[in-house]
Amino acid sequence: MFPGATGTLIAARPHRSGVYVLELGGQDDAFARREAASAASAVDTLAPGLATARGTSDRVRHLAFTHRACDLIGTADPDIESAAALLSAATIDREGSVAVRAVDVRASTGIDTQQAERTLGGVLTDRGFPVDLDDPDHVLYAYLSDPDGDEEDGTGEACCALGWLAAESVRDFGGRQPTDRPFFQPGSMDPLEARALVNIAGAGPEATILDPMCGTGGLLLEAGLVGADVVGGDAQPKMVSGTRENLRYALDGDGHPNRDAYPEPGSWGVFRSDASALPVADDAVDAVVFDAPYGRQSRIEGELAPLVSGALGEASRVAGRCVLVADRDWREAGSDAGWTVTDYFQRRVHRSLVRHVHVLG
Repeated sequence: MFPGATGTLIAARPHRSGVYVLELGGQDDAFARREAASAASAVDTLAPGLATARGTSDRVRHLAFTHRACDLIGTADPDIESAAALLSAATIDREGSVAVRAVDVRASTGIDTQQAERTLGGVLTDRGFPVDLDDPDHVLYAYLSDPDGDEEDGTGEACCALGWLAAESVRDFGGRQPTDRPFFQPGSMDPLEARALVNIAGAGPEATILDPMCGTGGLLLEAGLVGADVVGGDAQPKMVSGTRENLRYALDGDGHPNRDAYPEPGSWGVFRSDASALPVADDAVDAVVFDAPYGRQSRIEGELAPLVSGALGEASRVAGRCVLVADRDWREAGSDAGWTVTDYFQRRVHRSLVRHVHVLG
Protein backbone atom coordinates (compact mmCIF):
# COMPACT_ATOMS: atom_id res chain seq x y z
CA MET A 1 0.00 0.00 0.00
CA PHE A 2 2.85 2.37 0.81
CA PRO A 3 5.12 3.32 -1.42
CA GLY A 4 56.45 0.51 15.16
CA ALA A 5 59.73 2.37 15.96
CA THR A 6 60.10 6.04 16.65
CA GLY A 7 60.80 8.03 13.53
CA THR A 8 60.01 5.19 11.13
CA LEU A 9 57.08 4.50 8.85
CA ILE A 10 55.07 1.31 8.94
CA ALA A 11 55.92 -0.38 5.66
CA ALA A 12 53.59 -1.04 2.73
CA ARG A 13 50.81 1.33 3.73
CA PRO A 14 51.03 4.25 1.29
CA HIS A 15 48.22 6.56 0.26
CA ARG A 16 45.69 4.96 -2.04
CA SER A 17 43.27 7.07 -3.96
CA GLY A 18 39.73 6.76 -2.69
CA VAL A 19 40.68 5.37 0.75
CA TYR A 20 39.30 7.17 3.77
CA VAL A 21 39.88 7.05 7.50
CA LEU A 22 36.71 7.29 9.55
CA GLU A 23 36.67 8.78 13.04
CA LEU A 24 34.20 6.67 14.96
CA GLY A 25 32.13 7.78 17.94
CA GLY A 26 30.95 5.96 21.03
CA GLN A 27 32.60 2.91 22.56
CA ASP A 28 31.24 0.14 20.35
CA ASP A 29 33.40 0.18 17.23
CA ALA A 30 31.68 -2.82 15.64
CA PHE A 31 28.32 -1.09 15.82
CA ALA A 32 29.78 2.16 14.52
CA ARG A 33 31.40 0.35 11.60
CA ARG A 34 28.12 -1.33 10.76
CA GLU A 35 26.35 2.00 10.64
CA ALA A 36 29.18 3.54 8.61
CA ALA A 37 28.71 0.80 6.03
CA SER A 38 25.41 2.44 5.12
CA ALA A 39 27.33 5.45 3.80
CA ALA A 40 30.72 4.00 2.81
CA SER A 41 32.04 0.89 1.10
CA ALA A 42 34.51 -1.74 2.37
CA VAL A 43 34.48 -0.44 5.94
CA ASP A 44 37.18 -2.21 7.96
CA THR A 45 38.94 -2.01 11.32
CA LEU A 46 42.04 0.16 11.53
CA ALA A 47 42.59 0.97 15.20
CA PRO A 48 40.41 1.64 18.26
CA GLY A 49 37.98 4.38 17.28
CA LEU A 50 39.12 4.32 13.65
CA ALA A 51 38.10 2.51 10.50
CA THR A 52 38.99 2.65 6.84
CA ALA A 53 36.65 2.79 3.87
CA ARG A 54 37.25 2.68 0.12
CA GLY A 55 34.55 5.12 -0.79
CA THR A 56 31.99 7.37 0.83
CA SER A 57 28.69 8.99 -0.07
CA ASP A 58 26.93 12.15 1.02
CA ARG A 59 25.15 10.10 3.67
CA VAL A 60 28.32 10.32 5.83
CA ARG A 61 27.01 13.72 6.91
CA HIS A 62 24.06 12.06 8.61
CA LEU A 63 25.81 9.21 10.44
CA ALA A 64 25.40 9.08 14.20
CA PHE A 65 28.56 7.20 15.20
CA THR A 66 31.00 8.52 12.59
CA HIS A 67 32.20 12.04 13.25
CA ARG A 68 34.45 12.59 10.23
CA ALA A 69 35.70 11.01 7.04
CA CYS A 70 39.18 12.02 5.90
CA ASP A 71 40.98 11.31 2.63
CA LEU A 72 43.75 9.01 3.89
CA ILE A 73 47.37 10.05 3.29
CA GLY A 74 48.77 6.97 5.05
CA THR A 75 49.56 5.44 8.42
CA ALA A 76 52.65 5.38 10.61
CA ASP A 77 53.63 4.44 14.13
CA PRO A 78 51.66 6.35 16.78
CA ASP A 79 54.25 8.97 17.64
CA ILE A 80 54.91 12.51 16.49
CA GLU A 81 58.21 11.77 14.74
CA SER A 82 56.70 9.02 12.60
CA ALA A 83 53.72 11.20 11.73
CA ALA A 84 56.04 14.02 10.66
CA ALA A 85 58.13 11.65 8.52
CA LEU A 86 55.01 10.38 6.82
CA LEU A 87 53.74 13.86 6.07
CA SER A 88 57.14 14.97 4.79
CA ALA A 89 57.23 12.10 2.31
CA ALA A 90 53.62 12.38 1.16
CA THR A 91 52.49 13.81 -2.15
CA ILE A 92 50.16 16.73 -1.46
CA ASP A 93 48.07 17.77 -4.43
CA ARG A 94 46.38 20.72 -2.71
CA GLU A 95 46.67 24.49 -2.75
CA GLY A 96 45.65 27.07 -0.18
CA SER A 97 45.82 27.48 3.58
CA VAL A 98 45.92 24.59 6.03
CA ALA A 99 45.33 23.76 9.67
CA VAL A 100 46.21 20.66 11.68
CA ARG A 101 44.04 18.90 14.23
CA ALA A 102 45.59 16.07 16.28
CA VAL A 103 43.39 13.59 18.14
CA ASP A 104 44.56 11.16 20.81
CA VAL A 105 41.76 8.69 20.20
CA ARG A 106 40.17 7.67 23.50
CA ALA A 107 43.30 9.04 25.24
CA SER A 108 44.93 5.74 24.26
CA THR A 109 48.45 6.99 23.38
CA GLY A 110 49.15 9.83 25.82
CA ILE A 111 50.49 11.94 22.96
CA ASP A 112 50.76 15.72 23.43
CA THR A 113 48.30 16.71 20.73
CA GLN A 114 49.32 20.38 20.76
CA GLN A 115 52.92 19.39 20.12
CA ALA A 116 51.77 17.10 17.34
CA GLU A 117 49.84 19.95 15.73
CA ARG A 118 52.83 22.31 15.96
CA THR A 119 55.19 19.71 14.49
CA LEU A 120 52.92 18.73 11.62
CA GLY A 121 52.04 22.35 10.98
CA GLY A 122 55.76 23.07 10.71
CA VAL A 123 56.12 20.34 8.10
CA LEU A 124 53.39 21.93 6.02
CA THR A 125 54.85 25.40 6.46
CA ASP A 126 58.25 24.13 5.31
CA ARG A 127 56.49 22.80 2.23
CA GLY A 128 55.11 26.22 1.41
CA PHE A 129 51.59 26.05 2.84
CA PRO A 130 50.25 29.04 4.80
CA VAL A 131 48.60 28.14 8.11
CA ASP A 132 45.16 29.53 8.93
CA LEU A 133 43.74 28.20 12.16
CA ASP A 134 40.41 30.00 11.86
CA ASP A 135 39.26 29.44 8.29
CA PRO A 136 41.63 27.07 6.46
CA ASP A 137 41.07 25.80 2.97
CA HIS A 138 42.15 22.32 4.09
CA VAL A 139 42.23 20.61 7.48
CA LEU A 140 44.70 17.80 8.18
CA TYR A 141 43.66 15.34 10.87
CA ALA A 142 46.24 13.26 12.72
CA TYR A 143 44.59 10.39 14.58
CA LEU A 144 46.77 8.52 17.09
CA SER A 145 45.38 5.31 18.55
CA ASP A 146 46.74 2.31 20.45
CA PRO A 147 44.71 -0.75 21.51
CA ASP A 148 47.04 -1.25 24.51
CA GLY A 149 45.84 2.06 25.94
CA ASP A 150 42.17 1.76 25.02
CA GLU A 151 39.95 1.08 28.02
CA GLU A 152 37.14 0.01 25.69
CA ASP A 153 39.15 -2.98 24.41
CA GLY A 154 39.04 -1.79 20.81
CA THR A 155 40.74 -3.89 18.18
CA GLY A 156 43.17 -3.09 15.38
CA GLU A 157 46.72 -1.86 15.25
CA ALA A 158 48.59 0.93 17.01
CA CYS A 159 49.00 3.68 14.46
CA CYS A 160 48.84 7.30 13.47
CA ALA A 161 46.54 7.91 10.53
CA LEU A 162 46.85 11.15 8.59
CA GLY A 163 44.05 12.39 6.38
CA TRP A 164 42.54 15.51 4.84
CA LEU A 165 39.07 16.27 6.08
CA ALA A 166 36.51 15.29 3.46
CA ALA A 167 33.21 15.30 5.37
CA GLU A 168 31.86 15.91 8.86
CA SER A 169 28.61 14.59 10.25
CA VAL A 170 25.91 16.94 11.49
CA ARG A 171 26.09 16.87 15.29
CA ASP A 172 22.73 18.24 16.40
CA PHE A 173 21.47 15.32 18.50
CA GLY A 174 21.93 16.98 21.89
CA GLY A 175 19.74 19.89 20.86
CA ARG A 176 16.64 17.85 20.06
CA GLN A 177 15.79 15.45 22.82
CA PRO A 178 12.54 13.46 22.98
CA THR A 179 11.32 15.71 25.79
CA ASP A 180 11.38 18.65 23.35
CA ARG A 181 8.75 17.11 21.07
CA PRO A 182 5.04 17.87 21.30
CA PHE A 183 4.29 14.28 22.36
CA PHE A 184 6.60 12.49 24.82
CA GLN A 185 6.47 9.26 26.77
CA PRO A 186 9.13 7.92 29.19
CA GLY A 187 11.47 5.41 27.59
CA SER A 188 11.63 7.20 24.24
CA MET A 189 14.84 6.38 22.39
CA ASP A 190 17.64 8.93 22.18
CA PRO A 191 17.92 10.50 18.70
CA LEU A 192 21.57 9.46 18.38
CA GLU A 193 20.72 5.79 18.75
CA ALA A 194 17.61 6.08 16.63
CA ARG A 195 19.56 7.67 13.78
CA ALA A 196 22.12 4.85 13.80
CA LEU A 197 19.39 2.22 13.67
CA VAL A 198 17.54 3.73 10.74
CA ASN A 199 20.84 4.23 8.91
CA ILE A 200 21.60 0.53 9.36
CA ALA A 201 18.15 -0.18 7.97
CA GLY A 202 19.01 1.85 4.87
CA ALA A 203 17.09 5.07 5.43
CA GLY A 204 17.72 7.83 2.95
CA PRO A 205 16.22 9.46 -0.12
CA GLU A 206 14.28 7.01 -2.30
CA ALA A 207 13.87 4.52 0.58
CA THR A 208 10.63 3.70 2.39
CA ILE A 209 10.91 2.72 6.05
CA LEU A 210 8.17 1.14 8.15
CA ASP A 211 7.97 1.03 11.95
CA PRO A 212 5.05 -1.22 12.96
CA MET A 213 5.41 -0.37 16.68
CA CYS A 214 6.15 3.30 16.27
CA GLY A 215 5.43 4.52 19.82
CA THR A 216 6.22 8.24 19.84
CA GLY A 217 7.74 8.11 16.37
CA GLY A 218 11.42 8.59 17.17
CA LEU A 219 12.71 6.09 14.64
CA LEU A 220 10.42 7.41 11.92
CA LEU A 221 11.46 10.97 12.69
CA GLU A 222 15.15 10.19 12.17
CA ALA A 223 14.47 8.24 8.99
CA GLY A 224 12.35 11.08 7.64
CA LEU A 225 15.02 13.67 8.44
CA VAL A 226 17.55 11.86 6.25
CA GLY A 227 15.08 11.81 3.37
CA ALA A 228 13.22 8.51 3.62
CA ASP A 229 9.49 8.12 3.16
CA VAL A 230 8.23 6.78 6.49
CA VAL A 231 5.18 4.82 7.56
CA GLY A 232 4.27 4.00 11.13
CA GLY A 233 1.75 1.84 12.88
CA ASP A 234 0.82 1.24 16.50
CA ALA A 235 -1.95 -0.57 18.32
CA GLN A 236 -2.55 2.32 20.73
CA PRO A 237 -4.55 5.29 19.43
CA LYS A 238 -2.63 7.77 21.60
CA MET A 239 0.66 6.61 20.05
CA VAL A 240 -0.72 6.98 16.56
CA SER A 241 -1.93 10.52 17.21
CA GLY A 242 1.25 11.39 19.14
CA THR A 243 3.49 10.13 16.37
CA ARG A 244 1.48 12.08 13.85
CA GLU A 245 1.94 15.22 15.93
CA ASN A 246 5.70 14.65 16.31
CA LEU A 247 6.27 13.97 12.61
CA ARG A 248 4.28 16.99 11.57
CA TYR A 249 6.33 19.13 13.98
CA ALA A 250 9.78 17.70 13.12
CA LEU A 251 9.49 17.05 9.41
CA ASP A 252 7.03 19.66 8.19
CA GLY A 253 7.09 22.33 10.90
CA ASP A 254 9.25 24.43 13.17
CA GLY A 255 10.80 21.41 14.87
CA HIS A 256 13.02 20.58 11.90
CA PRO A 257 16.63 21.03 13.16
CA ASN A 258 18.17 22.67 10.08
CA ARG A 259 16.80 22.45 6.57
CA ASP A 260 20.14 23.49 5.05
CA ALA A 261 21.87 20.51 6.66
CA TYR A 262 19.47 17.81 5.56
CA PRO A 263 17.81 16.55 2.40
CA GLU A 264 14.15 17.26 1.81
CA PRO A 265 12.16 15.22 4.35
CA GLY A 266 10.33 12.24 3.00
CA SER A 267 6.59 11.84 3.00
CA TRP A 268 4.99 10.18 6.01
CA GLY A 269 1.87 8.43 7.20
CA VAL A 270 0.64 6.76 10.39
CA PHE A 271 -2.06 4.16 10.99
CA ARG A 272 -3.51 2.12 13.84
CA SER A 273 -2.75 -1.58 13.47
CA ASP A 274 -1.61 -4.77 15.14
CA ALA A 275 2.06 -5.30 14.17
CA SER A 276 1.28 -8.93 13.37
CA ALA A 277 -1.43 -8.01 10.86
CA LEU A 278 -0.25 -5.00 8.92
CA PRO A 279 -2.42 -3.25 6.30
CA VAL A 280 0.59 -3.13 3.98
CA ALA A 281 1.04 -4.94 0.68
CA ASP A 282 3.73 -7.54 0.10
CA ASP A 283 7.19 -6.07 -0.58
CA ALA A 284 5.77 -2.55 -0.30
CA VAL A 285 8.63 -1.06 1.79
CA ASP A 286 12.39 -1.26 1.70
CA ALA A 287 12.99 -1.95 5.38
CA VAL A 288 11.23 -2.45 8.69
CA VAL A 289 12.75 -1.11 11.90
CA PHE A 290 11.11 -1.34 15.30
CA ASP A 291 11.77 -1.19 19.03
CA ALA A 292 9.82 -4.08 20.54
CA PRO A 293 8.13 -3.73 23.94
CA TYR A 294 10.41 -4.41 26.89
CA GLY A 295 9.00 -7.23 29.01
CA ARG A 296 9.87 -5.75 32.40
CA GLN A 297 8.05 -2.55 31.50
CA SER A 298 5.21 -3.93 29.44
CA ARG A 299 1.74 -5.05 30.48
CA ILE A 300 1.81 -7.72 27.78
CA GLU A 301 4.66 -9.85 29.19
CA GLY A 302 2.78 -13.10 28.57
CA GLU A 303 1.99 -12.13 25.01
CA LEU A 304 5.39 -10.70 24.10
CA ALA A 305 6.78 -13.74 22.27
CA PRO A 306 3.85 -14.17 19.88
CA LEU A 307 3.68 -10.41 19.33
CA VAL A 308 7.36 -10.16 18.34
CA SER A 309 7.24 -13.36 16.29
CA GLY A 310 4.16 -12.13 14.48
CA ALA A 311 5.72 -8.76 13.79
CA LEU A 312 8.86 -10.43 12.42
CA GLY A 313 6.74 -12.59 10.16
CA GLU A 314 4.86 -9.58 8.81
CA ALA A 315 8.13 -7.70 8.37
CA SER A 316 9.46 -10.51 6.17
CA ARG A 317 6.34 -10.25 4.03
CA VAL A 318 6.52 -6.50 3.41
CA ALA A 319 10.30 -5.83 3.31
CA GLY A 320 13.66 -7.34 2.49
CA ARG A 321 15.51 -5.85 5.47
CA CYS A 322 14.70 -5.51 9.14
CA VAL A 323 16.31 -4.03 12.25
CA LEU A 324 14.77 -5.21 15.51
CA VAL A 325 15.64 -3.61 18.85
CA ALA A 326 14.60 -5.37 22.06
CA ASP A 327 15.53 -6.01 25.67
CA ARG A 328 16.43 -9.64 24.93
CA ASP A 329 17.79 -11.95 22.24
CA TRP A 330 15.21 -12.67 19.55
CA ARG A 331 17.57 -14.24 17.01
CA GLU A 332 15.81 -17.60 17.11
CA ALA A 333 12.47 -15.94 16.48
CA GLY A 334 14.00 -14.03 13.60
CA SER A 335 15.28 -17.22 12.01
CA ASP A 336 11.91 -18.91 12.53
CA ALA A 337 10.28 -16.04 10.65
CA GLY A 338 12.52 -16.64 7.65
CA TRP A 339 15.16 -14.01 8.33
CA THR A 340 18.95 -14.42 8.25
CA VAL A 341 20.65 -12.71 11.19
CA THR A 342 23.45 -10.76 9.54
CA ASP A 343 24.57 -8.79 12.62
CA TYR A 344 23.79 -8.77 16.33
CA PHE A 345 24.85 -6.19 18.91
CA GLN A 346 24.27 -5.63 22.61
CA ARG A 347 24.04 -1.93 23.50
CA ARG A 348 24.14 -1.05 27.21
CA VAL A 349 21.74 1.78 28.01
CA HIS A 350 22.08 1.77 31.79
CA ARG A 351 22.66 -0.65 34.65
CA SER A 352 19.44 -2.57 34.19
CA LEU A 353 18.89 -2.31 30.44
CA VAL A 354 20.81 -3.68 27.49
CA ARG A 355 19.35 -3.18 24.05
CA HIS A 356 19.73 -6.10 21.69
CA VAL A 357 20.03 -5.00 18.07
CA HIS A 358 19.22 -7.59 15.43
CA VAL A 359 20.06 -6.84 11.80
CA LEU A 360 18.07 -9.17 9.60
CA GLY A 361 18.15 -9.79 5.89
